[in-house]
Amino acid sequence: MTKTSAFQKATPPESGKRPVSDTQHGITRIDDYAWLRAENWQEVFKDPSLLDPTIRKHLEEENVYQADLMADTEELRKILFAEMKGRIKEDDSSVPMKDGPFAYGSSFKKGGEQPRYFRTPRGGGDHDIILDGDKEAEGKIYFRLGDVDHSPDHRRLLWTYDDKGSEFYTIRVRNLETRADLADIVGDTAGSGAWSADCDGFFYTRLDANHRPSKVYFHRIGTDGAADQLVYEETDPGFFMSVGGSRNDEWIFIAINDHETSEYRVIPANDPLAVPRIVAPRETGLQYDIEDGGDIFFILTNADGAKDFKIMTAPANDPGRHNWTELVPHEPGRLILSILSFKDYLVRLERKEGLPRIVVRALATGEEHTIAFDEEAFSLGLGGSYEYDTEVMRFSYSSMTTPSQLFDYNMQSRQRVLLKTQEVPSGHDPQDYVTRRLMAPSHDGEMVPISLIHRRETALDGTAPCLLYGYGSYGITVPAAFNTNCLSLVDRGFVYAIAHIRGGKDKGYSWYEDGKRAKKANTFHDFIAAARHLVARGYTAHDRIIAQGGSAGGMLMGAVANMAPEAFGGIVAEVPFVDVLTTMLDETLPLTPPEWPEWGNPIASEEDYRTIAAYSPYDNVGAKDYPPILAVAGLTDPRVTYWEPAKWVARLRERKTGSNPVLFKINMDAGHAGASGRFSRLEEIAFTYAFALKVVGRMKS
Repeated sequence: MTKTSAFQKATPPESGKRPVSDTQHGITRIDDYAWLRAENWQEVFKDPSLLDPTIRKHLEEENVYQADLMADTEELRKILFAEMKGRIKEDDSSVPMKDGPFAYGSSFKKGGEQPRYFRTPRGGGDHDIILDGDKEAEGKIYFRLGDVDHSPDHRRLLWTYDDKGSEFYTIRVRNLETRADLADIVGDTAGSGAWSADCDGFFYTRLDANHRPSKVYFHRIGTDGAADQLVYEETDPGFFMSVGGSRNDEWIFIAINDHETSEYRVIPANDPLAVPRIVAPRETGLQYDIEDGGDIFFILTNADGAKDFKIMTAPANDPGRHNWTELVPHEPGRLILSILSFKDYLVRLERKEGLPRIVVRALATGEEHTIAFDEEAFSLGLGGSYEYDTEVMRFSYSSMTTPSQLFDYNMQSRQRVLLKTQEVPSGHDPQDYVTRRLMAPSHDGEMVPISLIHRRETALDGTAPCLLYGYGSYGITVPAAFNTNCLSLVDRGFVYAIAHIRGGKDKGYSWYEDGKRAKKANTFHDFIAAARHLVARGYTAHDRIIAQGGSAGGMLMGAVANMAPEAFGGIVAEVPFVDVLTTMLDETLPLTPPEWPEWGNPIASEEDYRTIAAYSPYDNVGAKDYPPILAVAGLTDPRVTYWEPAKWVARLRERKTGSNPVLFKINMDAGHAGASGRFSRLEEIAFTYAFALKVVGRMKS
């Protein structure tokens, strides 16, 4: 990089080398920074004070270094924080959703960090607070609520919380008449539960020492948790597992899956100790989800080559594959994302030609209709309903310029009622902004969608800075949704863009398949192609593009930094999965075995080893002139462990040729999701935005 650095000179922490060698398939790697991984990492997740003092000292020095380099942004960060906070309705409240005699919702109080949960009489009335997150968080450095679920008889509330950031959740049960929590306390859970039909007990998933959801238990209210009944144990560490209930409260679903294979086991909710009955045994590559439909199950599946999925039915009392009957056939290019069943209707959310749509099917006649929208790029969400026997469902709509809107939709009359439009207290005029959807040619001729927003008066002559966001893994699609935070950049002349790269399902299931395992490099090429297309179209210049991604998107950041450092002016990698090969070689880590279908298994396969080694960011850091890089992590993160970015940063500093700094900001009190409060999270966003503005020289604009 020939551009003058925006950062003052400072001496980064010394990351001493302690070489460790590893040999797999006859290939030896040397890791000089493996010492940054705590030997007692399982204990540290639950109690951060147990971290090795040497490692703690190094991480704290990293924070001192980045704070020094970012000291001149302190006032800017305060301004950014105030702006973003000003776009949030501080005492915001959801629209209550009806369920029997009540309606349930959540709200915030002015200045509050955590949500409050309330209920009202079904016909309306005062908010009766049944759980106050701010009150529960008092005295805790970190606090995040998980599942909050009232019992079908409305007598009790199951609620969960994590007070370490390690995602080991504790379950409590509250008496909704007295508002007192019962003596029942169940720890080390995945953060949710499912009520039995009599509402006197619940199912939950317990995490093992390696943070794997390996066992489903049933807890009877008022009994000792140590005596909880084991319902099902998943012995294959390569599978995730969760438990939930159907909306008509008749079934308990145990969902077992990795990234390409799934299996369900079902239990009648009125017989909690029954042996779980399998729906269809797992077959590699066979995926399915089930939805209760009274005496039948609706099954969303890719069976029989239905790559973009189809919908089947089966009798609930014998739902095996031999009884599956086609209801909605497979249509190539139309990806069915999810289904939601009601007594008389089946609703599906699907994506066609890159855009989402909602389709409603009358079960009695088979007649279908689509809910129509007009904008060029937008986002939809199914809000569903607590109730099964209803004609009304809820959905949300937004675009990059249009604040989120919540609708109730009558499936019989086809009338939609606008319940709420997201308020922006500091003001927002959609006419001040332009949103576009571009198509960028990638290295192999595929066209990569880009969604973007900028102010109407922003000059598109190559002088505008750009924040280019990407993810591109696990089939996750980044929606073109309204984002009040990014307006702090857009209002300062930025183009804010999302690259819908391969590895997501933006253009169907094949788009996902073409960005995983042996084809993973397509993800990186697509992102680089998006950057180059934005430059070619005059939206920005390469030295003014700040690339941003988190988790697997952080891996994307590390890969494109190695492949094309000249294409970016700066890089923000949040909780970045950058030591891919080492992690995939360590089957003791929480996510490694379930991740092999996504990345490959380098232990069993030399081909997979070489494929991952060819792009793993940590393994490919070279003598290159990297742009300024900001890495952000959380100490107790069980998904992307803190030592991955710590090692990456150390190696980048060792090998890079230029003078641009590499900053590492680690939250010593949080995990994968960052700070737990809504305003604390804004402070973290303000920091990354200040970094972006500093890099492109817009700190005073």
